[in-house]
Formats: sequence, structure tokens, C-alpha cells
Amino acid sequence: MEERQIGNTNVKVGVLGLGCAPLGGNFVSLDSFQGAEVISSALESGITYFDTAPWYGFGRSERLLGNQIRDKSHIISSKVGRLLKAGAVKDPSQFGMVNPLPFHPVYDYSYGGIMRAYEDSLQRLGLEKIDILLVHDIGKFQHGEENERHFMDLKLSGYKAMAELRTAGDVKAIGLGVNENEICLDCLDIGNWDVFLLAGRYTLLEQTPLDKLFLACDNAGTSIICGGPFNSGVLVGREMWNYKKAPKHLVEKVLDLSSIARKYDIPLPAAALKFPLFHPIIKAVIPGARTKVEVEQIMTWFSTDIPIDFWKELKDKGFLDARAPTGGV
Repeated sequence: MEERQIGNTNVKVGVLGLGCAPLGGNFVSLDSFQGAEVISSALESGITYFDTAPWYGFGRSERLLGNQIRDKSHIISSKVGRLLKAGAVKDPSQFGMVNPLPFHPVYDYSYGGIMRAYEDSLQRLGLEKIDILLVHDIGKFQHGEENERHFMDLKLSGYKAMAELRTAGDVKAIGLGVNENEICLDCLDIGNWDVFLLAGRYTLLEQTPLDKLFLACDNAGTSIICGGPFNSGVLVGREMWNYKKAPKHLVEKVLDLSSIARKYDIPLPAAALKFPLFHPIIKAVIPGARTKVEVEQIMTWFSTDIPIDFWKELKDKGFLDARAPTGGV
């Protein structure tokens, strides 16, 4: 599988990775045996880059992933910004969790909070190092008015922790794991970041990073990893978009895109996986999978050839930004 370099680091990731939120039971019931099957299938398929976080199942995803990849060749990213405290939440479904571990998350983007979160993740993973460390869910999308306080914690001390871990060689690359463009632009002003894992913003349904973010990242030497290429599932026929029920206008847009895809005899999810990787700033796309069968389906989609005329028609009909690279179209 093709690999691409992250920023100016010596880290290379396979262009197709695996997002491990489902392994924590995020929006899906998935036991440890099923999760292990997902990881094993991904490894057998040639996937070596895995992204996880303490948030996913309040530690479940990290524990499961670490146990499966410990003696395998891999690149792993995990996240900081939340500490897991003892004591189960009363209603985990309000967080989109099914059967999480008995902890509850507490936000902490300070120097001490980030160092503690990093060390806790090492313990859960059972690994000596994390390759890529990402600040998770900073931004107004997650925090609303509280974001100013969290952002100042990151700016005044949290970034120092990230930079120290990179300088010491404890992690190879640092960045953000977020769902919005604006916080990435804000964070470019407070530090030197290697990569932003941006979920759901550069897909067949939305290309807003072309307005400002990708140019700013290119100037800063910051790479992008594309999370949520299916926009939480709406591009593979589910009802979710941005972690909630998809609005009617987006469902209708997906139906229009699907109709064009059928015209060229291709699955729309295949195009959703391939599209982000045309842009040179994007180094990997990381869909999630809930079962071994879904991993196999993702591999089939990823190996599908997409006719150049498909991309041309999407642009001609205004479904894609004219500035978006699509292999020469």
C-alpha cells in the first residue's frame, strides 16, 4: 500500500488507515471478539495505520487496539484533551456509547492534563510509544462558549507539553483531531503542528477547507489526515451525518450522487474513499469499520477504479468544488 509522509517528520502512514471509534462501541454494539476480528482483518488486508482515542468507549478502543497490534508492525495515533476518571456515567447513550468502560471523561488541555492523558493512554494501549499524538475535540463545535477557556489552556501550557513530547522523541508527530476548520486555523497561530486529523470536512458532501485551511496548512508544512470520509455514514446509506440524523437536503444530495455513481457502475462509497486522496496535502483517509465484513467491503471499495468522467460530471453539475483536485479534471 502506498505510504505518504506526515509533514516534515519521518513518519509515513498508509494512505488507507482504520478509524477505531467503533471499537469503543461508539454508536454501535460491538464486543471484544468482534473488535479483535476487525483489527485482524485490517492487518491481513495490509492496513498498518490505526487511529484511536481515550474517548472511544472511555478506554475500550485503546485497550482492544493495543492488545491486537502490540507485536505487529504499525503506526498509531491517539489523542489527549480528555482524562478518564473512575466512575461510570449514568447514561452512556447520551455520549453515543454502547457499553463503555466504567469511567467518565473530564476535559483538560493544560500542560499537566496533556502529560497525564498521554501517560494514561500508554498504559491502556500497553505500548511504549504513540507515533502521532493529537489534541482531541478542541474547538467551538465541541465546547461552544467554553472553548475560549480550553483554547487558552492549550495556548498557554498544553502546546508546550505536546512540543516537549515531540522534542524528546516520545512521539514522532503532533497535531489536532477535530471536526472543524476554524480551530485548525486558530491553532496554526500558537504552535508548529505536523498534522491535523480533520473529520467530515473534506468529503464528497463538503470541501470547505479549500477556502482557507489547506493553503494555510501548506504554508505551515502541516499535513491533513481525512477522518469521517463517509460523513458519519450518510455516504454509505445510513441516516447519520456529523454524529446526528442527516438533514433532508443532505440525504437528497446523497441520492443525487448515488444516481450519478450508478450511471458509471461504481459504488458511491468507493468514490468517497478515493476523492480526498487526490489532494496532495491529505496523507491518509481513515474510515471506521464495525465488522470484519465491513473491513473487506472497504478494501473492495478502495480498489475500485473510478472513471475520470465521473469526477468531471460531479464538477459540471456543481457537486464538487471546481478547485478540488480529481486526477487531472
